[in-house]
Amino acid sequence: MRLLIITQKVDKADPILGFFHRWIEEFAKNFEKVMVICLEKGEYNLPGVKVLSLGKEQIGQHRMFNKFIYIINFYKYLWQERRNYDAVFVHMNQEYVLLAGDIWRLLGKKIYLWRNHAKGNILTRLAVFLSHKVFYTSPQSFTAQFSKSVQMPVGIDTDFFKPDPSVERISNSALFLGRISPVKKVLEFIDWVEGKGYDATIAGPILPKDKEYGEDVKLKIKNSKLNIALLGPVTQEGARRLYQSHETYVNFTPSGSFDKTIFEAAACGIKLVTENSDAKNFNVENTSLKALMSKLCLYLK
Repeated sequence: MRLLIITQKVDKADPILGFFHRWIEEFAKNFEKVMVICLEKGEYNLPGVKVLSLGKEQIGQHRMFNKFIYIINFYKYLWQERRNYDAVFVHMNQEYVLLAGDIWRLLGKKIYLWRNHAKGNILTRLAVFLSHKVFYTSPQSFTAQFSKSVQMPVGIDTDFFKPDPSVERISNSALFLGRISPVKKVLEFIDWVEGKGYDATIAGPILPKDKEYGEDVKLKIKNSKLNIALLGPVTQEGARRLYQSHETYVNFTPSGSFDKTIFEAAACGIKLVTENSDAKNFNVENTSLKALMSKLCLYLK
C-alpha cells in the first residue's frame, strides 16, 4: 500500500506542527511507500520518504499570487506522481480534498481526511462527502456527526513525552503552552495565576492575525506584579522540558479541538487544570502515537 500524505508543514523544529514529523516516521514504518506534499518544508529527517513542497518557504509575500503558485504546484505534483500512490491522507486542511477530491475518486484513490475542529460549514460537508473516511479525536468535533467518521486517539509520542525523575519540578509553578490567541484564553490564564500567586511561564508563537491579542497579553504581564516568563515559540524538546519542570499545566481552550498539548503535558506527569470536558478521565496510553497508528492502519490499508 502506497500512501500520499497532504499536510501543512514538514519541519520537526516547528513549535506547532513539529509533532507531525513523528507521525510521518510511523506512517513510513507501516506502508510500502510514503510521499508527502506540504505547503512548506523546513528541517526534516525522513529517509525513504519523498517530500514535495508547494513552495511557501521560497515564495515572497504577495498573498494572492502565492495561492496561485501553490495551486499550480499542487496539481503538478498530483499529475507527476499519480501512479505512485494508492490512497491519500489529508491532515487538517479540507481545502485539498475540495481541490482534488473528484480527481482522486476518478483515479480510484481512496481519500482519508483528518479534521478535528468544533466548527464547520458547507465546504466541510462537501469535503466529508468526497472523502471515504473522516478521522477526528474530539466527540465535539464538527465531523463527529457523520456516519463515515471514526474517532481516533490523539497520537502523542509517549516514548518522547514522559516524566524525567532527574528534572526537579518548580513548586507553585504554572505553564501555558500553545498559540497566543483569543481561543487559547491566555489572558484568563494570567488571571488564574494571579489568583493563585504562582510563578508562571507562557510559551508559544504569536501569529500575525493575533498580533493585537499578543500585545494585550504582554501589557497585562507588564502591569501585573506576577513573575511570568514570556518565552515565545519552543521546539518539541523545549516543550518537553517545560512540562517536566513545571508543577501545573493550565489549558482553558474550549472543548471541541482536543488540544494535544493537554495530553503531552499529562504524559509528562504534570498536574492538569483544564476546562476541556473531552480531556477528563482519559488514559495516556490510549492517546499514544502507537495506539493511533494501530487504529489508523486498520482503515488506510
